[in-house]
Amino acid sequence: MQENRRAVWSWALIDWANSAFAVIMLTALFPMFFKKYWCDVPGMTPERSTLYWGLANTISSAAIAVLAPLLGSVADQGNAKKKFLIGFTLLGCLGTALLPLVGQGQFVIAGALYVVAAFGFSGNNMFSDALLTDVSGPATYDRVSALGYALGYIGGGTLFLFCSLMVSNPAGFGLSSVPAAMKLSFVLTAGWWLVFTIPCLIWVRETPGVPAIGEGSALTRGFRQFVTTFKDLRHDRRLLLFLGAYVLYIDGVNTVIKMATDFGSAIGLDDAGMIKALLVTQFVAFPAAIVFGRIGEKFGAKRGIMVGIAVYAGVCLFATRMDSTREFFAMAVVIGLVQGGVQSLSRSYFARLIPPEKGGEYFGFYNMLGKFAAVMGPALMGVSAVLVGNRLSILALLLLFGGGMWLLAKVSDPQRV
Repeated sequence: MQENRRAVWSWALIDWANSAFAVIMLTALFPMFFKKYWCDVPGMTPERSTLYWGLANTISSAAIAVLAPLLGSVADQGNAKKKFLIGFTLLGCLGTALLPLVGQGQFVIAGALYVVAAFGFSGNNMFSDALLTDVSGPATYDRVSALGYALGYIGGGTLFLFCSLMVSNPAGFGLSSVPAAMKLSFVLTAGWWLVFTIPCLIWVRETPGVPAIGEGSALTRGFRQFVTTFKDLRHDRRLLLFLGAYVLYIDGVNTVIKMATDFGSAIGLDDAGMIKALLVTQFVAFPAAIVFGRIGEKFGAKRGIMVGIAVYAGVCLFATRMDSTREFFAMAVVIGLVQGGVQSLSRSYFARLIPPEKGGEYFGFYNMLGKFAAVMGPALMGVSAVLVGNRLSILALLLLFGGGMWLLAKVSDPQRV
């Protein structure tokens, strides 16, 4: 880590940059605004707006899931991970920055722009993950990955704090209304994301990929390498077990992140209280992510992931009886203690299982499966809310967390360097 300190910190700033999108757009302000402003039309019910929100997440996740492995292979063959990174960043920023132009009740247009922005965010995450093997080695994967998530919580939390203050007191910032404050928050999110991605483009250097056999353009060689790697994956039992476990447990994690405020609103909790809880979560998660990085180095990343999954399962049980903002606050803090740890250790554990020079390609599969998981989760919870009610719908996630732990326990740890 010391040898590439500038590159490491520049790479970690990507998490600082895009975490503002994660907390404001995926978790907090946008979901609330979507339900109460853009879904403010005659005949709309909380269950229907939950379904539309889940479907928007499903569409964006499905799109990147289909393309991720091939794009990763092309990026490796063309040494273009940073080019893809900035391309997806610009796309996500554009979709986010255009949201203030959408009028009240226009939930279809708002949902479409969200799909574009979330697609850009997912692609940004994919190539950010792939660059981990370019700035670090196996001995420091856990620590460096955790640093990224820790900075992400601080960066995202800082902008979230500012935007929350604007939303709670628009007049104090010279704004006319809460909707005006919300819309300005989306513009600030896009700008924050773009500006803090720039250091990575300057200071991070890619490891040249191993050229695929044969001639042709990067696209042709990328497709050829994608087919080869897909065949190789079928014979790697350890990698298949981990990816199967990851699909299940990260589905639950992503669903909790994306549907938390929607779930709280649907059972009648106070918006202001939920925003405060999510804000505190950001700053609780900062030291917790660092601690999980140390746990991964000392006890192994798999053990750290298992602890986090068990906590998530407990949270699902607790949520079925939650009926106050105070309890939502407590739940959010507990999630903050493990959320970054599960995500960062999953990234570093997977990095140990793959060839470093094929990071884009393999992380393409990693993100593909992660996004297919996100396809299932929000849609499952949305449909369950219609069938059995919002409160009980969260219990479906227990199957995902339990199945993920079972498969992860079967994975043999890679040799540590």
